[in-house]
Amino acid sequence: QVQLVESGGGLVQPGGSLRLSCAASGFTFSRYAMKWYRRERQPPEKERELVARIGIDGSTNYADSVKGRFTISRDNGKNTVYLQMNGLKPEDTAVYYCNTWGRNLGDRWGQGTQVTVSS
Repeated sequence: QVQLVESGGGLVQPGGSLRLSCAASGFTFSRYAMKWYRRERQPPEKERELVARIGIDGSTNYADSVKGRFTISRDNGKNTVYLQMNGLKPEDTAVYYCNTWGRNLGDRWGQGTQVTVSS
């Protein structure tokens, strides 16, 4: 059974840091690119925004809004992908989701973890 379980969200002051984790199971983790998305809960509800992606070769891509502040990484031995978030801003407040996709795997999502940046 494929599972993605996010953790590490919480309340942090502007300028602070958080590290999100996504523990994967039920598939061969090292063979899949992993992504972090986020979606604000403010109405009207926006589409999920791709925040960062890490390929099976470790290559990374970031949304312009987080470049230089967020770092995505993976540990294939632990079947875990991370999102280190530094210099957090109020506009980073959102639910953050872990995602992967594969032809046989389908489109898989975790349950999300809330990040709130506020003083």
